[in-house]
Amino acid sequence: MSSSEQHFVTSLPSPASPGPVVIPGSAIGMLGGGQLGRMFASVARQFGYQMQVFGEHSSSPAGQLADRSWPATFTDRDQLKEFAERVSVVTLEQENIPVETIQFLEQYVPVHPSAELLRASQHRLLEKTSLRSIGIPTADFLPIRTARELKEGLAEFGGTGILKTVTMGYDGKGQARLAANTDCNAVWSEFAVPEAILEREIEFDFELSVVAGRFMDGSVVCYQPSVNHHVNHILDVSVAPSPLISEQISREASAIAGAILEHFNAYGVLCVEFFLTTSGKLLVNEIAPRPHNSGHLTIDACASSQFEQQLRAVCGMSSGDVQQRRPAAMINLLGEHLQNATPERWQAVFAMSDVHVHMYGKSEARTGRKMGHITATADSAQHAELLARRARAVLMGQ
Repeated sequence: MSSSEQHFVTSLPSPASPGPVVIPGSAIGMLGGGQLGRMFASVARQFGYQMQVFGEHSSSPAGQLADRSWPATFTDRDQLKEFAERVSVVTLEQENIPVETIQFLEQYVPVHPSAELLRASQHRLLEKTSLRSIGIPTADFLPIRTARELKEGLAEFGGTGILKTVTMGYDGKGQARLAANTDCNAVWSEFAVPEAILEREIEFDFELSVVAGRFMDGSVVCYQPSVNHHVNHILDVSVAPSPLISEQISREASAIAGAILEHFNAYGVLCVEFFLTTSGKLLVNEIAPRPHNSGHLTIDACASSQFEQQLRAVCGMSSGDVQQRRPAAMINLLGEHLQNATPERWQAVFAMSDVHVHMYGKSEARTGRKMGHITATADSAQHAELLARRARAVLMGQ
């Protein structure tokens, strides 16, 4: 089906009522304790909610802001049951949580988003098959279970392709770009997995993403898309609004995000990552059933951030105002960016107008590890990006 037709089929059955309204003063449960949980907890506290974090210690980024941390595994049913009995609703900040954990918790407390959306987002083959089943365009793909299938798949895709693990891959991990002269036996041996996915290599102009929230009145509200730039497969800079994205592409991306949320009958926040091909078509690359790195600029650029939208959605409230007040750019701070960040350089960054620093409370700065981000706002997207890049350069002593 052509991506421009926007005819999406939503065929999953609707579950029971999503749950009662959860008012300030109640406790919210968060599965996972990373930086996304931390930023959610900051908003929850602002609105008067209590926070309990499951799966991490109190020293974790989210645990530092929580009323209680549960340093148990996601398979500890005794601890899960006690956790569920102490909160009014549960949400998540990462997708590497067993679906069985969600299904167990649902016996005792509402959990958002849905287990089926989580299941699809965890498995690349299931994800792309599910999207294709409702008419959403993706890159062509093949399941790979042997070196022979890999060799045959490469031939079918014209000699090139991207091989990815079906689970647990992120920020470029668990994937490899293959060419016609690839030793398929060696690659398959190195991957050492029972199943993988081979995707056709795509010619695209740029990558973009859209963050959307679905609320218990059935409404879907989307932020305008951001253009994303990666370095070493890790998101480096996100910019919105971008002159590269036409109104038609923006509407189409938002329609796709809404169709995914409705198909899985999910309440909460979802990010959809896209390629815009050289022929001008949108192809979905990945989905994330949670707030996303590319949406961090909404904290400083919008009245209601992606984390406030997640809070509102899972608590049964209506959407906030997602209109962007000023153009903005978000730039990641990885461990290597902070190696030369002296007090004087921090002071210089904090003295910069329209520059907003967000740190995640991580004690160890490792190469490739996301330690924080900077958002810059300006009168134009180009100026915002330049300002964000300048702020990080100052920290690095450049």
